[in-house]
Amino acid sequence: MTVSRMPLPIVTSAATSGRTAIALVLIGAALTALSGCTRNDMPEIDTAAGEISVAPDPIDEGRRTFRFETFGNEQFWTDTARMHEVIQQSVSPALALEVGLKVDADAIPADVAAAIREGKVDLNSPATTLTLLKFDAVVGLKGTVSLVNGKDSLMGLGITCALCHSNVDDSFAPGIGHRQDGWANHDLNIGAIVALSPAITPAQKLVYNSWGPGKYDPRYNLDGKNTPIVLPPLYGLASVTNETYTADGPISYWNAYVAVTQMHGRGNFSDPRLGISVSQSPDVVTPRLPALRSYQLSLETPRPPSGSYDTTAAAGGRAVFMARCAACHVDATSTDNNTGVLHAPAETGMDSAYASRTVTRKYRTTPLRALWQHAPYFHDGSAPTLAAVVDHYDRVRSLRLSDGDKRNLIEYLKSL
Repeated sequence: MTVSRMPLPIVTSAATSGRTAIALVLIGAALTALSGCTRNDMPEIDTAAGEISVAPDPIDEGRRTFRFETFGNEQFWTDTARMHEVIQQSVSPALALEVGLKVDADAIPADVAAAIREGKVDLNSPATTLTLLKFDAVVGLKGTVSLVNGKDSLMGLGITCALCHSNVDDSFAPGIGHRQDGWANHDLNIGAIVALSPAITPAQKLVYNSWGPGKYDPRYNLDGKNTPIVLPPLYGLASVTNETYTADGPISYWNAYVAVTQMHGRGNFSDPRLGISVSQSPDVVTPRLPALRSYQLSLETPRPPSGSYDTTAAAGGRAVFMARCAACHVDATSTDNNTGVLHAPAETGMDSAYASRTVTRKYRTTPLRALWQHAPYFHDGSAPTLAAVVDHYDRVRSLRLSDGDKRNLIEYLKSL
């Protein structure tokens, strides 16, 4: 099967056309998957030609790719979806923040930042959004802004990996702060955004609008089925073999899948198991995959905030975890998938609908990291809290946990 270049879903409140526009922008946010690698702090020196040359740091190169590389997907978001027109006409910074887009405070010049604090910048004007795009300050969006008749005009727009898989710390204002790469952006309403594209059919709009913030279906544009999944965090994967919920392949496999079939980048991707074959020339995706993977694997798990869990209860919870949970959440990686183990949906009480659309038709044991930070849980977000997670497994796996065991286990999970 040759993949059709259908628009990707983006979740956003679709109440207004501006929101829809934003949602469209979010839609193609790629769900890049990551896995382990360590950073070489010393640059390589090549003196063979009598000159000293410093090899590019793969992590720095990967960071640039993750944050700013569109893989040429302007061919879709500009030429087909015409999202640049929607943003220029309808998307103010206030609306962009409302639908979950984030702004990198470090990319805003000091004088502009001061003017924003003093209320001298119109955050309800799409023209201000163009200014932020000129500064590369809108996380995950890459805009080409030019002067036309003395006025800024958005000539092109593409999306990057950071759109769905970066957040900010809100240090400047809600939605504006220092980048937090690898933190899934659960504020994005991807489906509703995509639904605003003029390239979307009424039937597709119904599907996209059925998604909620922080969810995305990376297969809908290929098989026409609708089982959106939660955007996963991409940090803490240096020792994890397969990032995705169903472990279809290693990190760069999923990076290529997303970049080509979801972000609509110019590249090659083929998987006969799924009947997918996409070939484009030039291929600008494949050469960037090694550095992208290196950066993704360098992203460390954020530690829980001080005082966010009961240390005494967590110690008791660890004992419960080792006795009842560690058979699958093994070793430091916290997943038995590193040894090739997968679980049938019924084994863990999971809905089989999404797995049935994948290569493995099973689910991987999810590595446990920074659980305090990325609710909801499970691939479909069906557990809104850690208490719901514990209750689910107590029931499905017949763990027979006491109320005290459950409380302690929850505090331990918060500490990871």
